[in-house]
Order: sequence, then structure tokens, then C-alpha cells
Amino acid sequence: MPIDASLAGRAFPPTRPTPVTEKAVTAFRAALGGAAGPVPPTFPIVVTFAALQDFLAAEQVELSRIVHGDQRFRYERPVAIGDELTATLTVTGVRSIGGNDIIATTSEITDAAGDLVCTATATLVHRGEAS
Repeated sequence: MPIDASLAGRAFPPTRPTPVTEKAVTAFRAALGGAAGPVPPTFPIVVTFAALQDFLAAEQVELSRIVHGDQRFRYERPVAIGDELTATLTVTGVRSIGGNDIIATTSEITDAAGDLVCTATATLVHRGEAS
């Protein structure tokens, strides 16, 4: 089923808070094959992916039909151990190309005080039905 273009501009509820713990960061680093150091700059994908899953569930879109096209982060400050992050995803655009839907999203990632930590933008491709 195609993605409804009227979703553009719609914000979805914030995710549940995700604590940034030493254990979570160590596991994230290990998954990336990284060494010890500060919180990796891509760590917010953890909370951004939770927002994406919430969006897909709300719109009844199968994750298996999604291909991740692009991801960018713009930081207000580095993520630190002890932060508690929440993401609010907004669909910023929907268009169709060759039977596939291109979905642009922006997720504002905030800390427990509600201060903006970073903004993540993503381009997702929703694969169309096979002919």
C-alpha cells in the first residue's frame, strides 16, 4: 500500500526516554567495532530508530519494505553518559518515484530537560508492491 502523502507535516508522539548508560554505549561501540572513547556521534540512532518504529507501527508500514536511503545528524551539543534522550519524529515530505515512496523525516532529539541535543534527518524508501 502506498504511503499517504498527507502525512507530510505530521509529528508523531515522542519516544519513551532512552537512558545513555555506559553499558549501552559500550554495546553500541562493540556493534560498530569501535574502541573506547566518548559517546559515538551516531549513538542517537538508537532513539531515532525507536521513533521510526513507532511511526511505522502507527501507519501500519512493514519495516521489511523500508530501505534506509540517507541519515544525517546536526548537533547542538555532544551526547554524554547520563543523558536521557527522547525523539520526536516529523514526516517532512512524501513523494513517489517509480512505484516507490520516498519519505523524508526529521527527528528532534532532546534531553530530560527538554533541551535540543541534535536533529536527525533521514530519507527512507518504501518499496512498492512487486508487479
